[in-house]
Amino acid sequence: MPLSRSLLSRRLSSISFRDQGGAETTTESKTESREMSGSWSSMLPELLTEIIRRVEDTEDQWPQRRDVVTCACVSKKWREITQEIVTSPCNFGKITFPSCLKLAGPRDFSNQCLIKRNKKTSTFYLYLALTPSAFTDKGKFLLAARRFRTGAYTEYIISLDADDFSQGSNAYVGKLRSDFLGTNFTVYDSQPPHNGAKPSNGKSSRRFASKQISPQVPAGNFEVGHVSYKFNLLKSRGPRRMVSTLRCASPSPSPSSSSSADQKPLDVTKMMKKLNKDGSGFTILKNKAPRWHEQLQCWCLNFHGRVTVASVKNFQLVATIDQSQPSGKGDEETVLLQFGKVGDDTFTMDYRQPLSAFQAFALCLTSFGTKLACE
Repeated sequence: MPLSRSLLSRRLSSISFRDQGGAETTTESKTESREMSGSWSSMLPELLTEIIRRVEDTEDQWPQRRDVVTCACVSKKWREITQEIVTSPCNFGKITFPSCLKLAGPRDFSNQCLIKRNKKTSTFYLYLALTPSAFTDKGKFLLAARRFRTGAYTEYIISLDADDFSQGSNAYVGKLRSDFLGTNFTVYDSQPPHNGAKPSNGKSSRRFASKQISPQVPAGNFEVGHVSYKFNLLKSRGPRRMVSTLRCASPSPSPSSSSSADQKPLDVTKMMKKLNKDGSGFTILKNKAPRWHEQLQCWCLNFHGRVTVASVKNFQLVATIDQSQPSGKGDEETVLLQFGKVGDDTFTMDYRQPLSAFQAFALCLTSFGTKLACE
C-alpha cells in the first residue's frame, strides 16, 4: 500500500484546481495537471490494475474509501478499471458510487444506516453508519428527502444533494407520494428500472412542467413500488401493519466474487418467483408479527440492540413466499429491513438484499407522519 498511497497523494496535489478559499488556480497550473493526467493514463495496465485492486481490498470503510473514488477521477482509463474492480454492494456491502444506492444490498448481512430528522424543515438525512454501535455519529452521507404538501397529497423528494430538492436537478433520485390519509404510498424512480420502461401517466409522475430538458434526463418518474398500511378501525392493540410491493432487480455477483463456487445464494432470491423478461421481479414484504410480552405488557420485536426507544414507527419487514397473497407465509426469521427509533430525531435503518438503499429509505419514510386510521 505505500506505493499506492504515494501515487494517490501526488495525484491529489497535482489536480487540485481550487485553493482553500475556493478561488481557481492559474491556467498554467491547469495545463500542468492535464499533462500529469495524461502521463498517469499511460501507465502499464498491469501496474494500474494492481494499484487500484490494492486500494479496493484495503479501504473497507469511509472516510478511507474515498481513495477508491479518487482513483476513478484520475482519467477515463482509471475510471473504467475502477468500475471493473469495485465490488457490488450485494457481495460485501461496500457503497462507493451513487449508482450503488440503487443496487441490491449485501447478501449475507445488513448494511447499517442512520436517519436524522429535522422537524423544522421536514427534511430527513440518510447516513451509512461508520460505527454501528454509536448512534450519535452521522457517518457517510448517502441521501436526503424533504416532505412537501401538495393539495391533498404529501410527497417526499429524495435527492443526492442535502440542499437541492428540485426534480429537474441531476441530484434528483426519486420520490415517495402518499394519499390524503397517509396510508397508501407510491415509490417513483427517476431512472427507468429496465430497458423500454415507460414513465407513469399523470401529473404526479412528471418531472418537468414543460418539454424534456435533455435526452439524457428522463422527463417522467417510473413507478417501482407501493406501500399500504392496513386500517385498524376497531382500534385493536398492536403495532401498525404494512404491506409493500417493490420491483427489485435480480442481484448479479461481481467479477471478483463469481469465482467462489461454494458461495450459497441468499434464500430470499427464491421468494422472487415472478420475474419479468427484463430481469426484474416484484417482491412483496410485510411487517414481522411482534410477540406480546406478559411481563412488560407490550408488543415486542428483537432488534438486536439497534433500536432503543419504543415507538409505533418501529418495524421489521420480511418477504412473503406466495407472491400472489400478501398474507402468504414467508421466511419470518430473515429480516430484510428494520427501522427503529434511538433518539428524538435519530433512527436506525438496516437493509439487505434484495432491497437497495434508495428503496429501503423510501420504505422508512412512509413510517413518519400520523396515521389515525392505523393506530
